[in-house]
Amino acid sequence: MAALGWLTPRRRSATARSVLAGEAAAEAGLKSTQETPQPREPREETPEFPVVGDARAAAFFDLDNTVMQGAALFHFGRGLYKRKFFQRRELARFAWQQAWFRVAGVEDPEHMQDARDSALSIVKGHRVAELMSIGEEIYDEYMADRIWPGTRAMAQAHLDAGQQVWLVTAAPVETATIIARRLGLTGALGTVAESVDGVYTGKLVGEPLHGPAKAEAVRALAAREGFDLDRCAAYSDSHNDIPMLSLVGHPYAINPDTKLRKHARRLDWRLRDYRTGRKAAKVGIPAAAGVGALAGGTAAAVALHRRRR
Repeated sequence: MAALGWLTPRRRSATARSVLAGEAAAEAGLKSTQETPQPREPREETPEFPVVGDARAAAFFDLDNTVMQGAALFHFGRGLYKRKFFQRRELARFAWQQAWFRVAGVEDPEHMQDARDSALSIVKGHRVAELMSIGEEIYDEYMADRIWPGTRAMAQAHLDAGQQVWLVTAAPVETATIIARRLGLTGALGTVAESVDGVYTGKLVGEPLHGPAKAEAVRALAAREGFDLDRCAAYSDSHNDIPMLSLVGHPYAINPDTKLRKHARRLDWRLRDYRTGRKAAKVGIPAAAGVGALAGGTAAAVALHRRRR
């Protein structure tokens, strides 16, 4: 931490949390790959770009609106709501917090901390295995048909070249791991919620895997696996992932937001957009930036439920 001495105490604390979150995500991701993988689904068509068969190269894919249409937490929240996992008063609180993020458009640290604490409180005391089992069902119900074929083909090209392919997302690592397994990917790096003896404590390890924390997770995984980041590729739709995209030698902007599109064009990064017409502007409901637990998906589920009543 001596190298961070020039930063203010608040910035040093934020950087330390990002490093901790990244290292925790890398450790959890590697641990998940030791379990028995699920069978791969049929692969999609081969993409038009070449992929070098280099064992020291790997590919890192953001999840929401990059691999999957919409937000994984939104779909997960729908499934939990359907199973009456949450009480109505908790859903109302998350709906308010989600609305605040969307309207304010800024990440106030105090408000974000409150949102994270509320989200984690609803999983406190539940077993990890319970949510993993539910997550498998929810994937089949809401997620399997929302994978972008073009991005899936890109991931498959890396796998066919003998390279590791990892999801890197602010979604809970358990949810991300399920998706990675179903797609036949190597593993997933996601937000790590603390658990003791297989039961959630209601705390995070570090902070949500968002923004700079994603870059730290990729850096930590690369160090452990011996990847040369200059040979690696990263894919994302969001300007929040510029730190991760800037870390590798082959960044791709996939279905990019306005800020990322401008940044990618300025730096001559490769762009791919699988959306068309109005769908490009309206696809999915993004999770609240930085929440990184269940609040985004839960609040979105509430909003959907209310609109349909």
